[in-house]
Amino acid sequence: MILLAGCHRGNRLLYKAENYKVYGNRVVQGKYKAKVISPTKMTSDYQSPANENFPNFIEFKFAVNGKDNELPVGVNHTFLLTPDKKGVVKLPMIEFGQKGKDETQSNPTGNLSANTKMEIRLDARNLMKDFNEKGFHEFSNGSRIYKDDFKGIFIAGNLSPLSWDFDNLATRKQFQLTDPDGDGIYTITVVMNPYEPENFTAKKWSLKNDISRYPQLHSDIPLVDAMYNLSLDETVKDIESDGTFRTGESWPGVWTRDVSYSIILAYAYLEPEVAKTSLMRKVKNGRIIQDTGTGGAWPVSSDRSIWATAAWEIYKVTGDQEWLKAIYPIIKNSVDDDIKTLLNNRNHLMMGESSFLDWRKQTYPIWMNGVDISQSRCLGTNAVHYHTLTLLSRMATMMGDTTNRYEQLADSIKADMNSQLWIPERGYYGQYLYGRNNFSLSTRSEALGEALSVLFGVADTARVRSVLEKTPVVEYGIPTIYPQIPGIPPYHNNSIWPFVQAYWNWANARFGNMAGVEQGLAALYRPAALFLTNKENMVAGNGDFRDTQVNSNRQLWSIAGNLAMVYRIFLGMNFQVDGIKFTPVVPKAYRGSFDVSNFRYRNMDLSIKVKGFGDEISHFSIDGKDSKEHFLPGNLSGKHQVVIEMNNKIQHEGRINLVTNRFSPAAPTQVKLNGEYLTWRPVKGADSYTVYRNGKFFQMVSDTSVRIPLTTRLAEYQVETRGKADNSFLSHPVDVISPRRVVKVEAEAVASKSSLDYHGYSGNGFVELTKSKNRKLVFHFTVNHTGKYTIDFSYSNGSGPDNTDNKCAIRSVNVDNYFAGVAVFAQRGKDEWSNWGWSNPIQVELKAGKNTLTLSLEDFNENMNGEVNKAMLDYMRVRPL
Repeated sequence: MILLAGCHRGNRLLYKAENYKVYGNRVVQGKYKAKVISPTKMTSDYQSPANENFPNFIEFKFAVNGKDNELPVGVNHTFLLTPDKKGVVKLPMIEFGQKGKDETQSNPTGNLSANTKMEIRLDARNLMKDFNEKGFHEFSNGSRIYKDDFKGIFIAGNLSPLSWDFDNLATRKQFQLTDPDGDGIYTITVVMNPYEPENFTAKKWSLKNDISRYPQLHSDIPLVDAMYNLSLDETVKDIESDGTFRTGESWPGVWTRDVSYSIILAYAYLEPEVAKTSLMRKVKNGRIIQDTGTGGAWPVSSDRSIWATAAWEIYKVTGDQEWLKAIYPIIKNSVDDDIKTLLNNRNHLMMGESSFLDWRKQTYPIWMNGVDISQSRCLGTNAVHYHTLTLLSRMATMMGDTTNRYEQLADSIKADMNSQLWIPERGYYGQYLYGRNNFSLSTRSEALGEALSVLFGVADTARVRSVLEKTPVVEYGIPTIYPQIPGIPPYHNNSIWPFVQAYWNWANARFGNMAGVEQGLAALYRPAALFLTNKENMVAGNGDFRDTQVNSNRQLWSIAGNLAMVYRIFLGMNFQVDGIKFTPVVPKAYRGSFDVSNFRYRNMDLSIKVKGFGDEISHFSIDGKDSKEHFLPGNLSGKHQVVIEMNNKIQHEGRINLVTNRFSPAAPTQVKLNGEYLTWRPVKGADSYTVYRNGKFFQMVSDTSVRIPLTTRLAEYQVETRGKADNSFLSHPVDVISPRRVVKVEAEAVASKSSLDYHGYSGNGFVELTKSKNRKLVFHFTVNHTGKYTIDFSYSNGSGPDNTDNKCAIRSVNVDNYFAGVAVFAQRGKDEWSNWGWSNPIQVELKAGKNTLTLSLEDFNENMNGEVNKAMLDYMRVRPL
C-alpha cells in the first residue's frame, strides 16, 4: 500500500500545458524529461533546441563606440553563411553605413556547424575621411561622433556569440574590429556557433551542501520536496564568506534591488542575519545605494527604496527593535531626497526607470535616452515608492516622529496610479507614462508592477480581480512585459523571470485566483526541474534559457521565488509585527500534506503542517488547541506545532488570460519635419498610423506624411504604428516652434568658459560643472509673455557609459526664487565629452519681462558616486508651451 501510494503521488498530473506537463515526480517537455530520484537527487536530459539547430542566416551591423548608429534602427546587413572548403565563411567587403544586397529571400533553411569561423572586412575609409577633414562623422539619425571621442568599431548581431546588446557592446573587446595598418579597412574573425559549457544544463543534481540548519520540508509531492532542497542547496552556495548574499553564480556582490526582492520573498525568515548584513552593505552616507542603472544610476533609476520593504520584513520576522532604530533614519533620509528629486508639479507620480527593468532598449522605445527614462512614471517603481511611504509613515509613528508627512503623499501616489496608469478597457495597469514635455501611457502590461500593485494595496478589490484575471500570461508563465518589442532580443523583453513569476503567484494566492496559482506554480517548477538550477530568466516564446542576452545559474531572487512557493503559498505565512497570520492556498492537484519542521521564528522552534487542499481553512490549531484567528502570536517561546486543515474546496476558481506570445509593430523611425509636412519611414505590416500632437490625438493616416500647422508655441509631434492586434510605441518627439520664440542663454555668458578641448558646442565655449567649479550659476533672461514655459540645458557627461555606472550629474533649478525642479545630466558615453544632448525639460510659469534662473549644487543633489558629479554645460533654452 505504501508503494502504491508513492507511485500515485509521483504519477499525479499537477499541470498540463500545450507543450509541457508537470507531474508529482517529473516534468516532461517534448522529448525531454526531468525526474525526481529522491528528495535530494534529480536527473534531466534537457538540451536547448538552439544547441542542435544553429541557423546559417545572419543579421548584423557595425557600431561606433558600441552604439547602434551605423545604419537606421531595424536596418541590418544580411548574409547567408556559406563556408568554403576549409569550413571558413568569408564575407565580401562591406562599406560602412551602406546596406548591401539583402539575402533575406535566399530562403535559408540550413544549419551552421559548431565553431565555424566568419571573416569580415569593413571599409571605413569614409568614416576616417570625415574625422580628418571635418573632425566628426554624422550618422543617418543625425547624431555625431567627434574624432576625439572615437573609441573603436564593434559588431553586433543576432547569432551567437554576437548579440544586439549595444548597451554593453563597448565593454566586449572580442567584438571590436581592428585596423593595424591604419588604412581604414577594419577586420574581425568571429567564431560562430561556439561551444560554450553554459549553453548546456547539468544532467543531474544531488545535494552538495549541509542544509540541516534550515527548515525541513516533507510533502506528498516529490517534485516540490526536491525543488525546495535544490533551492536550499543553492542558497548555501550564494552566501559569501563575509556573510552577504551574492546575486547569482555569474554575479558576485550584493545588488540593492536583487537582494531586497529576495529578502521579501524568502530570506527575511530563512536567513535574517545574512539579510541584515547584505542590506547594510547597500548603505552610504546614511542613505540607500542605487548601485547601478541607466545613465549613471539615481535619479534615472530610482527603485532603491525597495530596500525599505525588505528591511521592514526583517523587522516583522525578528521583532528586533534595534534593527528598527537602525533602518528608520536610513529610509527617511533616502525618501526625503527622493521626494525633492523625483516629484514635480505635473502629478504625484515618482519619476525614474521601471523597477528592475534597467536595460534601456529592452523595455523602452529606442529613442529614449537616460534623461528621457529619468522622467518616465513607471508602474512598478511607483508601487515601490507608495509602499515605502506607507511603511515610513508607520515607522515614524512608532518612533514618535512628529514630522510624519508621508501617508498623505502615499495616498496621492496611489490615487494618481489608479487615475493615470489604469487602462479600463484592458483591465490592468499600463507600463509607464513616457515623453518629454507631454506624456502618453504605454499600454503594455508590466508583470512585476501588476503584481506589486496587488500585493502592496494600490489596487482596490475590483481592480485586484481584474488585474489577476486579465493581465496577459503565456504558456510558460507571465512575460515581463506584453506584448513584446520587435527587434529586441530576449532578456527583459520577450522573457519570463522566475522571481517576477513568484510575486505574481503570491498575488494570485493572496487574492483568490486559483487558476493563476496553478499555472504559476508550473511556470516556476518546469524550468527549475528541466535546467536543474534556478536560472535568471528564460525566453517567453519557448521557455528556453539559451537565447536570452544574459543568464546565470542559481540566481538569488529566482531561488528565493522557489522557496517562497512553500512558505507564502502552501503554508500561507504572512508575517506581521505581532505574529504570523496563516492563509494557505493548495490547489487540488497538490493535495496531501506539507510538513515543515525546524522553522526558527523569534524565540520559537516551529513545526507546521498543512493538510488537504483548498483556499480556505476549516480547522486551525496551535499545540492541539483550536484557534479561529489562524494567527500565531509572536511572543511565545519554545517548541510549538501548528496544524492547518484545509476545507478541501476551491471557493475561488478564478481564471487567467492565456494568450499567444505576440510582438507589437515597430515604431516609425526617421520622423522629421520637411517643410509643412511631418514624414517618416514606412513600417512593415502597418495598417495605418496615428499622429499625436502634444500627447493627444491629432490625425490618423494611411500614408507616411501629414501636414501640420506651424505654431509660435512649442508643439511636439509623435507617430504610432497601428497593427491588427497592437500598436507600437510612439516615435521620438519632433519639436515644432518658430526659432524666434526660443530664448537661448550661453553658459559662457554667465561664467568663465572652460579651457578643455572639446568640440561641437554652441557659441564661444562651455562651462564646467563639478563639485568645486561653478556650484552656482545665475541666468538672466527675458520673455515677452506671461505663461507656461519649458526650460532645458544643452550638456555633455562623459563620466561613464549611457547604460550603467553611478555618475549622473544633478543640479537644482530655482526660477525667480522658487524651486522649480531638478536638472538631470545623465551620462552619455564614457569619455564622450563632445557628445552633446538635452537635460530634462522643466516646466515653469514665467512673468513677462526679466526672469532669473539659478542652477546650483545642493546637498540633496548628491549622486550615488559621491566623488564625481560632473557635466559640461553649453547653454540654456527657454521655449513657450
